[in-house]
Amino acid sequence: MGSMTWTTMVVAVLACLGCRAAGAGRVEDAVAERKAMVESQLLGRDIRDAAVLAAMGKVPRHRFVPDEFRSDAYDDHPVPIGHGQTISQPYVVAFMTQAISPRPGMKVLEVGTGSGYQAAILAEVVGPTGRVFTIEIVEELARHAASTLHALGYDAVQVRAGDGYEGWPEEAPFDAILVTAAPPAVPTPLLHQLKDGGVLVVPVGEGVQDLVAIRNVHGRYEREVLLPVRFVPMTGKAQGR
Repeated sequence: MGSMTWTTMVVAVLACLGCRAAGAGRVEDAVAERKAMVESQLLGRDIRDAAVLAAMGKVPRHRFVPDEFRSDAYDDHPVPIGHGQTISQPYVVAFMTQAISPRPGMKVLEVGTGSGYQAAILAEVVGPTGRVFTIEIVEELARHAASTLHALGYDAVQVRAGDGYEGWPEEAPFDAILVTAAPPAVPTPLLHQLKDGGVLVVPVGEGVQDLVAIRNVHGRYEREVLLPVRFVPMTGKAQGR
């Protein structure tokens, strides 16, 4: 944030969103909905990272949900996307992104692409010098997410259909790994794909899970419990299949 104060940053973010709203003039852009989401659900809680707030105010979340749920896209809850999967509530997306301490140029892996929305947010916060890789076990969701990301100009996001339990070893190591489905235990292969200083953010457990951040500190893994969450279970190898 440099020398920008917290109050100045909030004003700047909201003013920027207001400029987009004034200039867009198209209902389908849903700029007003995004501005309200940022104000009430993110600034109204504990989201403080300027890059995260800007990304959440820019990415058109409604483009990542099925047509029948687009009126719910900016509400404070998850939204179904088919195949028993959901797009996480906006606050959780922002919280997990903030938890990796995003900065331009980062190389990030996401496990559990779903709709592609979290990948788009990651692409915004790491910028044009960063790289985002994302894996989705449901092939149809992977194809649809790749199509949506391409249509919105996020061509730098690489989408793979497959089981994300083993990560993406040929592109490792990563500055950060986000997992958006809950394994019973932390996947060891993902830990081994973190750079020194890298962080893994993952929901762990069954039912109500713990969202944990695990940081690689010179080969030693320091674990911090962040908050209780409820994600869909990670399938595939995570379940012993």
